Amino acid sequence: MTQSIHWFSELGMTDLDQVGGKNASLGEMVSNLSRLGVQVPDGFATSADAYREFLSGTGLAARIDEQLTGLDTEDTRALAEAGRTIRRMVIEQPFPEQLEADIRAAYETLAAGSGEEASFAVRSSATAEDLPDASFAGQQETFLNVRGIDAVLTAIREVFASLYNDRAIAYRVHHSFEHAAVALSAGVQKMVRSDLGASGVLFTVDTESGFDQAVFITSAYGLGEGVVQGAVNPDEFYVYKPGLREGRPAILKRSVGEKATKMVYTEDPAVGRTTEFIAVEETEQVRLSLTDEQVTELARQALVIEEHYGRPMDIEWGLDGADGGLYILQARPETVQSRAGSTVEKYQLASRGTVRVEGRAIGAKIGAGPVRVLADIDRMHDFVPGEVLVADMTDPDWEPIMKRASAIVTDRGGRTCHAAIIARELGIPAVVGTGTATRDLQDGEEVTVSAAEGDTGFVYDGELEFTVASSQVDSMPPLPTKIMMNVGTPTQVFAFSRLPNAGVGLARLEFIVNRQIGIHPRALLELDRLEADEPETAAQVRAQVAAYPSPRDYFVQRVAEGVSTIAAAFAPEPVIVRMSDFKSNEYANLLGGSLFEPHEENPMIGYRGASRYLSTDFAECFAMECEALRYVREDMGLTNVKLMIPFVRTPAEGKGVIDLLASHGLVRGENDLQVIMMCEIPSNAATPELFLEHFDGFSIGSNDMTQLTLGLDRDSGLVADAFDERDPAVKFMLSRAIEACRAAGKYVGICGQGPSDHPDLAQWLMDQGIASMSLNPDTVVDTWLRLARQGGGEVA
Repeated sequence: MTQSIHWFSELGMTDLDQVGGKNASLGEMVSNLSRLGVQVPDGFATSADAYREFLSGTGLAARIDEQLTGLDTEDTRALAEAGRTIRRMVIEQPFPEQLEADIRAAYETLAAGSGEEASFAVRSSATAEDLPDASFAGQQETFLNVRGIDAVLTAIREVFASLYNDRAIAYRVHHSFEHAAVALSAGVQKMVRSDLGASGVLFTVDTESGFDQAVFITSAYGLGEGVVQGAVNPDEFYVYKPGLREGRPAILKRSVGEKATKMVYTEDPAVGRTTEFIAVEETEQVRLSLTDEQVTELARQALVIEEHYGRPMDIEWGLDGADGGLYILQARPETVQSRAGSTVEKYQLASRGTVRVEGRAIGAKIGAGPVRVLADIDRMHDFVPGEVLVADMTDPDWEPIMKRASAIVTDRGGRTCHAAIIARELGIPAVVGTGTATRDLQDGEEVTVSAAEGDTGFVYDGELEFTVASSQVDSMPPLPTKIMMNVGTPTQVFAFSRLPNAGVGLARLEFIVNRQIGIHPRALLELDRLEADEPETAAQVRAQVAAYPSPRDYFVQRVAEGVSTIAAAFAPEPVIVRMSDFKSNEYANLLGGSLFEPHEENPMIGYRGASRYLSTDFAECFAMECEALRYVREDMGLTNVKLMIPFVRTPAEGKGVIDLLASHGLVRGENDLQVIMMCEIPSNAATPELFLEHFDGFSIGSNDMTQLTLGLDRDSGLVADAFDERDPAVKFMLSRAIEACRAAGKYVGICGQGPSDHPDLAQWLMDQGIASMSLNPDTVVDTWLRLARQGGGEVA
C-alpha cells in the first residue's frame, strides 16, 4: 500500500494527523485492545495526505478558498449557497488515478474476507475532530450499507465533500479552526448487522451530572443512526463500574424506551437509498432491546476502552443480529463533563406554571423565551437569538441556529441524540423526546424550559422566574456533626453526590415505589384477582410489567435498581434506606391499590410502618422489599446500605421486625448490616433504652415526633400554625433520644425537615452532640457554611 491507504491494524493515536480522531481511535483499539476482548470490525482509512493531494492536485483547493474568503457564517443564506457550491465541486471531481487504484486494491482485500453479502460503512474522520477540546459532534457524514467498489468510491467523495457542510463550515468558524488546517480521512469498515440486532451510544460517565462511577448505555433496535439522529427514543441502562470490576451484578437501572421505529437496510440498495426506517412490532417496543448479559458485556468493553485512554469516553456500538457479537464502532473522548470543574450550579424555579409538554431533561439548567417551531432547516433564517427552538428532531445541519437558542425542545430523541449532545456542549437546557412539542407549542408563545428537576424535563407556560446559585464544593470547613442528605428518588442522585456530604441519612423506599413502580405490591402479587375485579387496571399493570419475567420480578428489580443507584452514587458513604412507610390512603392511590387497602379515619397513626410489616396481609409485600434489599447488599456488594424501620410503637414490635428481617436473609450484624430505627413516636423517646436493645441507633423523624408530641395533624391546614419542631416539648424528646444513643455508644441522627427549615434548630442539634443531620439537598451547602460560622470555624 502507498501512503494513501492505512489499515486499522497499522494505526494508533499517534496517527491523528493522517487519519483523524475516529480512524486513529479505531486503529488504536484494533492494535491494543483486541486481545482484551474489545471487538472492532476490520477496515482501512484514506490518509490526510491523499485528501490534500485530491484538493491541490485537481485545483479544488483554490476554488474552495474563493468561496470561503470573506464569508459571513451568520448570514444563513450565504452560508448555504457557499456550502452547496463547494460540495458539488468536490463530488463531481474524479479522484487522481493513483488514489483510486489504491482504494480499489484495499477494497478488494477487505471484501475478500467479508463474505458475499457483506456491505460497508464509509465514515468521515477529520484531523481536528474528536479531540478533548473539540467534539465536532456529527459534523461530517457517514454512509451505511454501501455495496460494491463504485458505490464506495462515490461515498468517499461525498465524505470529503461533507467537510464543507454548512454546519461544518460554521462550526470551524465558531471554534476558531482554520478551514485549510482541517483534512479529512474516510474510513471504510465492514458493516455490523445491527439492522438485525440493536445498536446505540454509551458514555463512561453520566452525561448530565458527570458522575464517573457508572457506564451509561442507550440502545434501540436497528442501525445506530436512528439513536444518534434522535429519530428513536431508546432504552437506557446504567452499570456500576466497581461492581463490574468485581464480577458482581452491576446494572443499576433499566429504562424501556419507546423504540417505535428502527433503521434497517433497504431491499435494493441499487436504487440509491441504502437504509430506511420501519415500524417496530408493538410487542417488541415494550421489551428491552438488550439482555442483562449483553449490557454487562458492553459495559465491560467500555471500561477496558476508558482505562486504556485514561479519560471518559463516548462510544458507538452495534449488536450483530447474525453472529450475536457486540462490536465497538467508534470511540472518542467525552468533551462536556470531562471539562467540568468543582463549581456546582443549582437552577431553581421560583414557582411552577402549567406544564405544556414534558420529556427527557438535558443540561440541568433552565431557559426561557418565545417559541420558534421549525419544521425544517430551510426556515433557519426566521430564527431570532434568544428564542426557544422547537423541532421534531435536529441533525448537525441545525448547529448554526442551536447556539443562538435559549433552550431546545424536540419531539423525538433520547439523551444521546444530536440535540442532547449539542445542547450540553453549548451549555443550554433541552427537553427531548416530548412526542408532541411541535403540535402543542405555537410560534411566539412565551415558555420556560426546565431541565433542572431530575430526569424529566418540563416546558411551562410563560416566562417564569428562576434563580442560579453557584457553590464551590472542593473544600468545606470541618464540623463536629456529619452533614448527610435526604433523597427521595434516584433521578437526581448522581448530581446530588457532587455536593459535600457524609452519605444519605434518609432514602425513602416508598418514594422509589411510587416513582418507579406506581403499582400496589399486592396488585402485582394477586394479578388474577385484580383481573377479575378491575380488568382495565389489570391490563395497565400487564403492559407496565411486560419487559420483566414476572410481576414479582418487576417489583423486586425496580426497587433494587432504585436503591442500588442511590447506594452507588454515594458509596462508600453510608446510605440509610427506610423501608416503605406509605399510609393506607397513600397505598390506595397506587394502581390497583383501592382493592387492597382498608379505609381508615386517621391513617397517619394507623396501619403503617412496623405494624404493617408484621401483618399477614402485607407479609409477601414486605418479603419482596427484603428480597430487593438483600440483592443490593449481598449480590451487588453495596454494603454501605443500612436499613431503617419506621413507626415502631413498642419494643416488642421492634424485635418482631428484626426477627422478620432475619427470616428473609437480612440478619442484623451479618455482612456489616446495621438496622436503624426511626425515633418518631413519644414512646421511642420516653423509653429509648428498651428500643435500642434491638437496633443499632436512632434516626429522629422530627415531623412525626412534633405532631404526636403536640397532638396535631400535620396534614391539617387548620392547625398548621402550631407545628414547630423547636417547641420545648419536642426539643425535650429529641434531647432524650440523643442522650440515650450517646450513652449506649450507638448512632443518632436526624432526618426530619426541621434542620433544613430552621438554622437555629440545626445549631441546637449540633450543640446537643447529634452525630449527623440529614438535610434536603438544596440546603446542604448553606447550612454547612452557616454552622461553621456559628461554631467559630473558618469558612472555606
